[in-house]
Amino acid sequence: MRNFNFVFLVIFFFIDGTLAQIAPTPPVKMDNITSILEKGGQFTTFIKLLKVTQVADQLNNELSTPNPNDGLTIFAPSNDAFSGLKIGTLNSLSDREKFQLVQFHILPTLMSTSQFQTASNPLRTQAGDVEGGKFPLNVTATGNQVNLTTGVVNATVENTVYSDRRIAVYQVDRVLLPLKIFGTTPVPAPAPEVPDKDDSVPSPKASKGADTDSSGAMSLKFDSKAMVSFGFAVFFTLFWGL
Repeated sequence: MRNFNFVFLVIFFFIDGTLAQIAPTPPVKMDNITSILEKGGQFTTFIKLLKVTQVADQLNNELSTPNPNDGLTIFAPSNDAFSGLKIGTLNSLSDREKFQLVQFHILPTLMSTSQFQTASNPLRTQAGDVEGGKFPLNVTATGNQVNLTTGVVNATVENTVYSDRRIAVYQVDRVLLPLKIFGTTPVPAPAPEVPDKDDSVPSPKASKGADTDSSGAMSLKFDSKAMVSFGFAVFFTLFWGL
């Protein structure tokens, strides 16, 4: 009986250990993009944009994929970066433009700081349309310094906020303004001014007529004086003749 109990215990522990080995490993809890930025402590405005455009939900769905193919890279402007914009810049954008602005800060591939040194320009962002020149994003890297240019602004990667095998979040000191939305358009040349009809300048002909009238008045005055003198001469001649 004792031998039976011993064998039973051995079999029990063996089965229990085997089941423990083949039991599925619980999934690793992944931080979502909002919690990552909240831990950074200085991305309030960017978090609001991610939520209002629903890009945050899109990113979290991609991060929840068991084995993402390419990962994600996010350039997160700090609150100070947004404060550098002109007042009313964000409010002046349509919902579509806000969506494109947020997507312009996201690369659909995971890139480390060392990979920026060998990256091909322009970088492909989730805003798309790189070849059309509407959303170009170029990167230059020298040592540990990484600079970004959009054709509208130049920005610098200040530090790494978060990085793992699925996502890399970098803090940038400027909001990346895409050329399509914030590019300057040429101002048309002003039309030549047309002189007002009421401000017409007297023509030389009219001036000549005025001179003629003036000389005519002088001739009339001269003729009247001559006639008076002639009348006095006739009077004195007749008087002395008497």
